[in-house]
Amino acid sequence: MDHIVTSGTQILPPDVSLSTESIYIRGLHKHYGRLAAVRGIDLTVQQGEMFGLIGPDGAGKTTTFHILGGVMEPTAGEVQVFGQLARDARSITGYLTQQFSLYLDLNINENLRYAAGLRQVPDDLFWTRRDHLLRLMNLEQFAKRQAGKLSGGMKQKLALCCVLISQPQVLLLDEPTTGVDPVSRREIWDVLAQLSAEGMTIVVATPYLDEAERCHRVALMYEGQIQKIGTPASLRSSLALHRLEVHTSNLQLSEQVLLETAQANIVDVQTFGDRLDVLVKDMTLGHTQVHDLLQEQELSSFSIECSSPTLENVFVTHLRQQGLATQFFPFPRAKATNKQWKVENYSLTVTEGDREINRSSSSIAIYAHNLNRFFGNFQAVKSVNFEVRYGEIFGLLGANGSGKTTTIKMLCGLLKASGGVISLGGETSNLRSAELRRRIGYMSQKFTLYDDLTILENLEFYCGVYGVPRKLRQEKIDWVIAICGLEGQENMLTGQLPGGWKQRVAFGASVMHEPDILFLDEPTSGVDPLARRQFWKLINDFARNGTAILVTTHYLEEAEQCNRMSFMVAGETVISGSPTSIKASQPGQLMEVIVNQNQAAADLLKQYLEPWRVSIFADSLHVVLDDPDQELPRLLKLIESAKITIYRVRPISFSLEDAFIGIVQRSQN
Repeated sequence: MDHIVTSGTQILPPDVSLSTESIYIRGLHKHYGRLAAVRGIDLTVQQGEMFGLIGPDGAGKTTTFHILGGVMEPTAGEVQVFGQLARDARSITGYLTQQFSLYLDLNINENLRYAAGLRQVPDDLFWTRRDHLLRLMNLEQFAKRQAGKLSGGMKQKLALCCVLISQPQVLLLDEPTTGVDPVSRREIWDVLAQLSAEGMTIVVATPYLDEAERCHRVALMYEGQIQKIGTPASLRSSLALHRLEVHTSNLQLSEQVLLETAQANIVDVQTFGDRLDVLVKDMTLGHTQVHDLLQEQELSSFSIECSSPTLENVFVTHLRQQGLATQFFPFPRAKATNKQWKVENYSLTVTEGDREINRSSSSIAIYAHNLNRFFGNFQAVKSVNFEVRYGEIFGLLGANGSGKTTTIKMLCGLLKASGGVISLGGETSNLRSAELRRRIGYMSQKFTLYDDLTILENLEFYCGVYGVPRKLRQEKIDWVIAICGLEGQENMLTGQLPGGWKQRVAFGASVMHEPDILFLDEPTSGVDPLARRQFWKLINDFARNGTAILVTTHYLEEAEQCNRMSFMVAGETVISGSPTSIKASQPGQLMEVIVNQNQAAADLLKQYLEPWRVSIFADSLHVVLDDPDQELPRLLKLIESAKITIYRVRPISFSLEDAFIGIVQRSQN
């Protein structure tokens, strides 16, 4: 199936007609006392442009949004929106903040009605726009549901509808898809692309750099300044490095070998899902070096593919060059003889059908059999089964509202199950016992920290709650501060931390007592790529030391690091297995299509295929075909007839995100 049509070395995003200047910023400064949050920004954004602002936590992005939205005055500098001061342009500016700006006791219609009232939207226009927006976001059937009862993804889509109800000319989005599942993420970004094409100016901050690839231009911001700016293609090109995708039977050993070997040509090595990303200066030499090093370790099977760098490679490399990468600090474990608990053998008998099955093992940490949960007449969890062993990372994945968090709360003893059997560390009867709780770590989806306490006070509180011996507390607290890069800021109020930093502190608080069993509910939500790497190094370190880990995440590249996983849809398990087996089980073929006009090609193909089968993925299209031999020639002819240049078409393996979306969509049809 060879369909390499033409060659092309650099794919630029479609040209935008940039004739009207919508945002003008010169010499922007903002100080909070002695802290300089923004230090001299110069920026111009044109009408109809989708502009991405990326950077590590605390870079000054949210402060910049506050000033652009007219809710905060700059310390110095000039900020104009369509020729007006930002505060005078609020009537034509829509601003979606990081926190949900919804009234949870009002339903969808009432939230929209309230937002429209604030913006003085006439009644006849309100209903027309309301119908259009709810249809666009697939929320029509939930119009009378209270916002507090919506899933995280639905809340975020509703919040975006509330901002759009006034039809602003400028749209400011501060991490609009944080905590949103992959299906909803793609829907939101398709809507943004359509709004941009219609002439709306959009400035968006996102920690997910595959999303930033869809922007016309991107600015990398850190320490209050814009360090680099350009199209995603030009930024990738400026890196002057090549990327090797290395698939190997032993990722941990391979990464260690490549990192420890002194090779000037090898710049960076990172585990990324089920592969290693290796950045090299010279591709040919790098390919040879990696091949020889892995062969020396007698790794039985590995493959090396040459690829272009990603925007995430650009982000991480530049921040590392500035010394902003947080150092990895091994967890200060107590000696085994000082361990306060011991995992005992246990015997558990459950009924499966007409058979009684004995589950006798000291290796099973978490066990769920026919787990159910009702809220009134609504069944949120339906006969869920899985087990997690000590030393294993298990992923519980699903769209917003699929029942993941409810399942975790039942397993932790925070919510009573309506039916089924739960075993946690061998305990089946009293999941709320103090002894069992000291063996469990839980990082909830919402922050588990007290905003009105300092970072140090929060950590001291959790040391007490989890019973960390007093002689060990300072060492554990110092470790948390170090992994967060917050030395010298221990007395800052936790509520003043950016969201990504709060997540880091919350993770540290949940593991200081060396739990046997660790529940992580979206631990990296809203965390920048550098911090995500740190998180997963720590998660893997705990697993290698015997902790059983159950994790949920919407960022499916990182979910590939799980040993096994289950996908939940509408409260039910639809598939389970290793990431490799789940991807291999997908029907049809995934095709990568690289063209010069991504959005136009995607819109065109969605007229002939089910929309979920076509997605923009960084600088390419991913298209799922059931019968590629029959379908592909017709689709290529269709694209060419629209005067869209095709650079390359090739079959590729399903990513976990592609598999997830396919599974969810097929199960709903």
